[in-house]
Amino acid sequence: MFNWGSIAVDPKRQQMFGMPLYLAFTSTLVPKDGVDLGEANKGEQGLNSNEGADYAVELKPFLSPLGVPCQQPPWGYVAGVDLKTGKTAWKHKNGTIEDMTPFKLPIEMGMPGIGGPVITDGGVVFMAAAVDNYLRAYDLSTGKELWKGRLPAGGQATPMTYLNSKGEQMVVQVAGGHGSIGTTIGDYVVAYKLKK
Repeated sequence: MFNWGSIAVDPKRQQMFGMPLYLAFTSTLVPKDGVDLGEANKGEQGLNSNEGADYAVELKPFLSPLGVPCQQPPWGYVAGVDLKTGKTAWKHKNGTIEDMTPFKLPIEMGMPGIGGPVITDGGVVFMAAAVDNYLRAYDLSTGKELWKGRLPAGGQATPMTYLNSKGEQMVVQVAGGHGSIGTTIGDYVVAYKLKK
């Protein structure tokens, strides 16, 4: 069992690209007496007011003191689904621990992420959702990583693609980070021009 993150669909090829996550969360009952509920219900993590009950619920990933999930990796994948058959065509680990721990090791472990993919007409998928600061390009048909570029902050947003005034295809990624998952916070918009 896993949770699907955001997905993108190529209607011409009848393929879906998604980011399944395998990440345990904890739910802690918190007595409402003396708790400021003003910050409740503001996202998938944090405090949920749990209206009508004496206790609020605090939701968070089950992490070690080092900030690493307390379950065996991988925690996140990229996966392709053949929409004609409904079968998973391929699945690969996605992301490194490079920006998640105090040790800057680019070890491919399969990391959780927040954000979605975008598919080009040429069958290239762009996504930067993993908790390391990279925008990656994948082959839609195989899931093979074709390229990755370092971002100045976490890319927990869905990239966009467009043609500029010269007819060149661009990919743009917002790199602002995400406080609840601990990625580097920033205020950047990064653009890449694709080769023909």
